[in-house]
Amino acid sequence: MIRLGVIGMGERVSWVINQEMRAVAPDLKVVGVVDPDEAGARSRLPEPDSAEAIFYETLDEMVRSAKPDALVIGTRCNLHTPYAIQAARCDLPLFLEKPVSNSMEQAISLEKAFENSRCTVVVSFPLRVSPLCVMARTLLEEGAVGHPNHVMAFNYVPYGTIYFDSFYRIYPVTQGLFLQKATHDFDYLSYLMGERIVRVGAMASLGQVFGGSKPSGLVCSQCDEELICAESPRNRLVNGSGRAGSDHPCVFGEDIGTPETGMNEDSSSALLEFAGGAHGVYTQVFYSRRDAGARGATISGYEGTLTFDWYQNHIKRIRHHQPFSDTIRAGGTGSHMGGDSELARDFIGVIRGTRVSRTPIESGIQSAYTCLAAKESAETGQFVTVRQVGG
Repeated sequence: MIRLGVIGMGERVSWVINQEMRAVAPDLKVVGVVDPDEAGARSRLPEPDSAEAIFYETLDEMVRSAKPDALVIGTRCNLHTPYAIQAARCDLPLFLEKPVSNSMEQAISLEKAFENSRCTVVVSFPLRVSPLCVMARTLLEEGAVGHPNHVMAFNYVPYGTIYFDSFYRIYPVTQGLFLQKATHDFDYLSYLMGERIVRVGAMASLGQVFGGSKPSGLVCSQCDEELICAESPRNRLVNGSGRAGSDHPCVFGEDIGTPETGMNEDSSSALLEFAGGAHGVYTQVFYSRRDAGARGATISGYEGTLTFDWYQNHIKRIRHHQPFSDTIRAGGTGSHMGGDSELARDFIGVIRGTRVSRTPIESGIQSAYTCLAAKESAETGQFVTVRQVGG
């Protein structure tokens, strides 16, 4: 039996534990939890864990008393680093949600905490380990494009309203959507190109679509525009245009923030320079809907071009100097395009001593450094050199 200690039993981490990790290790048992919302956390645990799990005030108390075999951190984003620093002292396998840090101060502190730690970390970067991305990397290693000289990556998010109608709208927690969303993408782009990102120039559009002058605390059921607003649960359901069903905070409310006080962006883009001299561009858009959803990249070199899209679930390879082109279709999908299943296998394997982490703490910190550079660049209008782990 694997005994698991959980810090922050939210929806995301409960899904990963209950659906993905238990599929790999049916004998997994949540024995301890640190979460101020005990009722909510228990409701996300299946029996008998829901009744038997013991709640603790601190991580240290849980480790001493519950004696877990491994830890999972799934708190709000601003708490990932403080708890991970504590976990670094425990020398237990750790599954850590992204972003691992939401400020430069946090990221530097986290790097220092793990310099001499024996704690093996699996960072929640499912895109890097998804079958489609791994296949794309394999093709690149086999010379499908020659030397990768350029990459163009895109993320048109069809569920982007979650960053404006849920707790993700709280800017002090998210610190913007480079950290919240692009942390996935900067990580897999470095993996694909085989090089770290060393310099970033970025831009962001804020308050052009979401945010506005609707009063703070307004929810759809209290709004006199509910019948005509495209964002009401009723109209989202009719149009198939987003998360429907439940009442939610207004996406045009003043409590989302302003460009001056801080708010999540409607869209943002970054120009990326890689260590070997290649460059690329990344764009993310959060007001896309329905069939506009797309996420993937085009990598090109002198010998060819490789394009993949997780929503289309295929890879296209074009040979530049031969009259042949291929399409490789991936079988199956799953949560995060199959990446969550791979992360679960990695984490259970790390616990059992049969696998190594493909998304170690260094990858999480390096992605955070890149995201922070992009955030700084968008705010200042200047190119920013990316801090390097170990540098």
